[in-house]
Amino acid sequence: MNLRTLIVLLAFLLALLIALPWIAPFFYIFIATEILILGLFAASYNLIFGYTGMLSFGHAAFFGIGAYATALLLQSLQWPLLACLLVSLLAGMALALVIGFFCVRLNEVYFSMLTLAFGMMAFGVVHQWRSVTNGSDGISGFTVKSLGLGLNLTLGNPTVYYHVVLAIVVVAGLVLHRIGCSSFGMILRAIRQNPERVSFCGLNIRRYRLMSFTIAGGFAGLAGGLMAPFLRIASPELAHWTMSAEPVLMAILGGSGYFLGPFLGAGIFVLLETWITSMTQAWMLVLGIILALMVMFFRRGVLGAIIDRMPRSKEGQQP
Repeated sequence: MNLRTLIVLLAFLLALLIALPWIAPFFYIFIATEILILGLFAASYNLIFGYTGMLSFGHAAFFGIGAYATALLLQSLQWPLLACLLVSLLAGMALALVIGFFCVRLNEVYFSMLTLAFGMMAFGVVHQWRSVTNGSDGISGFTVKSLGLGLNLTLGNPTVYYHVVLAIVVVAGLVLHRIGCSSFGMILRAIRQNPERVSFCGLNIRRYRLMSFTIAGGFAGLAGGLMAPFLRIASPELAHWTMSAEPVLMAILGGSGYFLGPFLGAGIFVLLETWITSMTQAWMLVLGIILALMVMFFRRGVLGAIIDRMPRSKEGQQP
């Protein structure tokens, strides 16, 4: 696929997403909003996993703190949404910087287990600190009164909120893509492929891993900040360690070697979950079997399998 074709396809997809509320049933606005938010969550995780080669099991901690930051600010101070989202992004980065400082010193399974431990600790704090987080009941009852920047939008309208989420996710995605294509992103890929050689070049691997971990935590916090107004609640489940499995699965399912892979994986995951839960009470069993088969037979992810079947071109670009 050449660059021009790719741009045309992406422009068509964006136009389709913008027009979705007017061409699809109302129910699918909610589904599309969830896919966009979880797609950003998975894309942030892919900066750690797909680019840097670190398998983290605690990414939901940053997602959760972003959700709680937005919910608390909306409930207590009634800040504009954009200001709340900025705080959520910074909160995710701050927590990732602290956790990453300890985790990036380790490699492979030790790194994974330590991130899991920190993720469980984050959930424990959220669940037990009732005076701030309201414990297992979570934080609810808040309203989004304004977006900010002088824009007068009715964010309680699902269609309006969907378009706000779409705009923010597109901008965040472009920033993540620019990071991945920069010299910094190239170094992250080199670390994933051969950390010893990168170290021999005089680069501090731990510093780059920590930077990748921190940036990914910030965008996960942003995704969490978008999720809280969407669900109308920030609950401990958003920070639970099992939630960390979702971006792992979405990245692998869509194709962790491709920037758009996590977004596609999020779409497949949410649509499958929605479809199967409407058909059977044993949805977890059926969904698990389907996802296991897809991961087994699409070793490079669904997007990788699609690209492999496309005609080769010297001008081809990785989406």
